[in-house]
Amino acid sequence: MFRIETEKELLSAFRSRDRKHVELPKGTQLPLFVRDYLAWVDPYGVRVFLVFTAPGGKRPTGIAFRRDQQGDKVLAPRVCDWCRASGASDQVGLLTTDVDSKRRVGVNLCLDLRCNERLEAEMNRAGRSVVDENKHLLERMSRFASEALGMEFS
Repeated sequence: MFRIETEKELLSAFRSRDRKHVELPKGTQLPLFVRDYLAWVDPYGVRVFLVFTAPGGKRPTGIAFRRDQQGDKVLAPRVCDWCRASGASDQVGLLTTDVDSKRRVGVNLCLDLRCNERLEAEMNRAGRSVVDENKHLLERMSRFASEALGMEFS
C-alpha cells in the first residue's frame, strides 16, 4: 500500500518523457491511497497509465503505455503476460511504451490493466487468497520496468 499526496508527486513517478502524456481521470481527488497499484485509461482510450511500487521499493513508479492498433478483430483468446487472464482481442492486447527516442517495447496485457480485479475474482472462485498472486503481479510489473525499460527502483 502506498499514498500519493499531490499531482506533482504522481507525475514525478513517471519518466520525464511520459509526463506530458499523463492525464488524470476526471474527479480524481488527492491524496490517493493505493492498495496494490493504480491504473487508468485516458479519455480517448489511446493511453493506459500504471503507477505501482516495486517490491522492496520506496517510491511509486509510473509507466505510460500506448494501445497500439490491434491488428485483426478476430476474437481469438489471448493471455495477459502479467495476470495470466485470457480474453478476446478487445480485452487483452499489445501495450507499448518508449524505451528511448528510437525504440519501443510491448507486452500483451489486459488493455485496461485491471489485472488485480481479474486475479481477485479468480482466487475467490478457487477459494484461495489473492495476496500471493498480487505479489507475483507486482514482481512481473517490476521485472518489465527494469528489464525492458532500464528503470531502477529506490
